[in-house]
Amino acid sequence: MEIIILKSAASVAAMGAELVQELIRVRPAAVLGLATGSTQLSLYQELVERYLNGEISFRQATSFNLDEYLGVAADDPQSYRAYMDREFFDRVDIDKRQTFLPVCEQGKNPVRVGPRYERKIREAGGIDLQILGIGANGHIGFNEPSSSLGSRTRIKTLTRQTCEDNSRFFKGDEFQPVLAITMGIATIMEARKILLLATGANKAGAVSEMIEGPLTAMCPASVLQMHEHVTVLLDEAAAGGLQNRDYYDWTRLQNESLQDRFGVFHDE
Repeated sequence: MEIIILKSAASVAAMGAELVQELIRVRPAAVLGLATGSTQLSLYQELVERYLNGEISFRQATSFNLDEYLGVAADDPQSYRAYMDREFFDRVDIDKRQTFLPVCEQGKNPVRVGPRYERKIREAGGIDLQILGIGANGHIGFNEPSSSLGSRTRIKTLTRQTCEDNSRFFKGDEFQPVLAITMGIATIMEARKILLLATGANKAGAVSEMIEGPLTAMCPASVLQMHEHVTVLLDEAAAGGLQNRDYYDWTRLQNESLQDRFGVFHDE
């Protein structure tokens, strides 16, 4: 797990966009795993700006989102499909026919959505880069504390804390769902690379548990300790609870020195 601590949330978004851009440069037909939430808004804005400047194209890319609310229509402004269209898909050149979310259409059996979604991911060749955020309770996707570390895409009930955290996105009279369909933890772990972004002091506790705590289902993000290629981008506030901060900064300096000497390495 590579831990990179940056001065600001804006710096986190900029470096995250740089890593996505580098992947697309090397692999234009990359399969991206995408996430929603407030942290990702800045990332998508950075990517849109780079697209408008002619620095990146998503024309050949495919995407799979982590999750979608259950019981919210795709054209509902609060759906994650609407979020992705509004913040990213409609602002770049990605083929929207190649953008997928675990949506349950009205009248369909939601239990069947997960296996179908898993099959689509396999047919696409698997996810090259999975982008993640982290909840204040350590969730990734909507895999809440006590989720099975071997779980696949399925229906999950959101915790009260997650509902409270997300309530700011809903007006007083709007329906706020408590169920979602989410990629499972095992699904996420099958991505070839993972990029997790976290900003703000409210994430500091979850971040420290993820990086320095024990591997436990009570902090689903802690499973990332077992992945062979994870990059974690943090601002100063989100890194505030880390005990081994000096080592992470030292490691980053050595990695930068290595890249200066030999360049950036890419998987064959």
